[in-house]
Amino acid sequence: MRDFSIAAGRYLLLSLFFVSGFSALLYQVIWQRMMALFSGVDVFSVTVIVASFMAGLGCGAMAGGFIADRASRRQRVVLFALAELAVAGFALISPWLYYEKLYGTWSGLAGSPGLLPVVLFAALLWPTFFMGVSLPLLATAITRDLAKASDRVGALYGVNTLGAATGAVVTVWILARQLGFVSSLHVGAGLNVLCAVGALAALPLFPRDVEAPGREAVPERLQRERVRFGFGAWVLLYGLSGFVALSLEIVWFRLLGVMIKSSSFTFGSLLGIYLLGFGIGTLAGLPLARRARYPARTFLALQAAIPVYAALSVGLLVSGVQEGGWLGSLGEHLARYHPLDLRLLWEGGAGGERVWMLYAVLPAALVIPPTLCMGLSFPLLQRVVQTDLAFVGRRVGWLQAANIAGSALGAVGVGWLFLGVWGTSGTLRFAALLSCVFALAWFRMAASGPTSLRKAAPAVALVLALVAAGVTPGGARLWAALHGSQPDRILHGEDGSGVSVLRAETPSFARVTVFVNGSGQSWLPYGDVHSLLGILSVFVHPHPQDVAVIGLGSGDTLFSVAGREVTRSVTCWELIESQLDTLERLYQRQPYPGLASVLHDPRIDLRFGDGRAALLRSPTRYDVIEADALRPLSAYAGNLYSLEFFSLLRDRLKPGGVVVSWAPTKRIRRTFIQAFPHVWLAKEFVVGSNQPIAMDADAIRERALSPHALAWYENAGINLSKVISKILGMSWNEVGPDFDRSQLVDVNTDLYPRDEYGVAEGD
Repeated sequence: MRDFSIAAGRYLLLSLFFVSGFSALLYQVIWQRMMALFSGVDVFSVTVIVASFMAGLGCGAMAGGFIADRASRRQRVVLFALAELAVAGFALISPWLYYEKLYGTWSGLAGSPGLLPVVLFAALLWPTFFMGVSLPLLATAITRDLAKASDRVGALYGVNTLGAATGAVVTVWILARQLGFVSSLHVGAGLNVLCAVGALAALPLFPRDVEAPGREAVPERLQRERVRFGFGAWVLLYGLSGFVALSLEIVWFRLLGVMIKSSSFTFGSLLGIYLLGFGIGTLAGLPLARRARYPARTFLALQAAIPVYAALSVGLLVSGVQEGGWLGSLGEHLARYHPLDLRLLWEGGAGGERVWMLYAVLPAALVIPPTLCMGLSFPLLQRVVQTDLAFVGRRVGWLQAANIAGSALGAVGVGWLFLGVWGTSGTLRFAALLSCVFALAWFRMAASGPTSLRKAAPAVALVLALVAAGVTPGGARLWAALHGSQPDRILHGEDGSGVSVLRAETPSFARVTVFVNGSGQSWLPYGDVHSLLGILSVFVHPHPQDVAVIGLGSGDTLFSVAGREVTRSVTCWELIESQLDTLERLYQRQPYPGLASVLHDPRIDLRFGDGRAALLRSPTRYDVIEADALRPLSAYAGNLYSLEFFSLLRDRLKPGGVVVSWAPTKRIRRTFIQAFPHVWLAKEFVVGSNQPIAMDADAIRERALSPHALAWYENAGINLSKVISKILGMSWNEVGPDFDRSQLVDVNTDLYPRDEYGVAEGD
């Protein structure tokens, strides 16, 4: 009866740990979005957020291990319940801390690169610490027999990871979309409370007098493996495993983000698939760990295979999508300018199956096999290192902390260094070469004696890694294939901030399509919607001396706002730093006069980083502010279409200044009207100000007759008179301060970016 009770308690705790994993990833997805409003969405800030989250988990895992080994069985369950309550309480106050205080009051703290990591780590330490302590506490609570330690720890880790995978997907596709960020956090807090109550309810199922054997009768072959490498060596190897895993995760997210043409659903979907493979692999590895004759060697072999598969699969993918390849339909999608319309999935229209292909099947093919290997490795390693029941918690904690530390180093190394120096292709090759370390360790474990395979081990390991690295396509071939082109028809650049590709539509590069992270953004030569937005901005204003632009793209908008002789400064912020490099190389190859003005005009100040964050931290005011056109479903697009963002732009205007934005949805137009007392609207364009806007057709035409303006635009092949006629020919409507804005309830906000998540519009 007692054994039945303990088994029931164990299964209950396993179920609760699934729920705990669900809430943890819910928090990661939402908190990362909220904190990015404070720190920015540039590569430095995002990397620091990820590393801070991991650092907190690592601290919790180490502390949890020491605490767990000193507590009684029931105390461990109670401590787990208290940890869940600690996370739940923090989740409820996190919107106040992360949004109202960090973003709303203390935004200046994010301006210091040295201070920002400290602030983010401190802000995330409480919840992530208590998340981290959970695994060691529960692992020791349900482990009675050392021989079953790998089973118990592996089962907990597996179900928690599956819960995390589910949480990542459900959060972006359902919760954030239907409830917004704050209500989603309330759901997570409720789940944590459920875990705490369930854990306390399970206490009677764990008798006080249960004791377990402290040491296991170990087979001789396993004992030899344990002697070969000490626990410290396994800690280092598992740290390296985390480094490789996170490096590959970033590479996969970069590649798949470009192929999917990233949306707000991309991160959660890909993270869910990554964790799904890991979780399934961990549970599948439980019987493998029990039966493996040589678990240490099996662990090392799996680790060596992970980056090799990653390199081979990318090489196979590139071959398949090239012209005439076996993935022809995918190649057609990659060549398109526009991303896939996700409304096909929600509305049941034709093409919904392509959403499943891009968001599920394609990522699974690249990610699931290696993450299965990662998961299989976990219980195998526990089988090797768990040698004493009195140290189960500490060994779980140390290994988790080492793996998390390696992952954090991978995030920082890849995000800040490797992608900028080697690019995605070089980073993948580097990961493949790291398989040598695990292969060498395998040979060291398997071989003995002077005439053994040990002598040949370094050469064999290096050959295997070089073969994998050799099949990895180079940068030009990789990005050409993933943009439906050939290596000699693109110019590409990348770093941690993203991928910039200029695809030639003519052999001479006279006409070029600009892609950023896989999505088409604009064209060269200039003269389309971006030119219209820029010209509208500066010709409506009578005296635009100081102008600000968010987004570089092809430089079209930036060129177009600089056409007035009176303009003395144009400040532009761009997230993707490699964008400038590709434009400079394009100019060297095809010296288009419009691009020359963007690159060489001394009035233009091009800065790299998050433009919204820069405006938030600076009191500088402008005559004109223009946010370059961005698709509403794009990742982080909600940050540039929210009521709070438009209000920030309003507050950064000089007296009589204007803000101009593309407004492709009714909700964006409603949001814009809510933010500005004076608004003019026409088609998909909005102009807002704190003061009445003189939409004077005669005055605008007169400004367009300036010899300087005519020459400026003519130099780039833009007929200014035709653009002005098009602007004035639109059906403009004025909305003044007397308009009842209380009826405008269906708007985009920072904490509920409805358009970004494709929420159906109200009237």
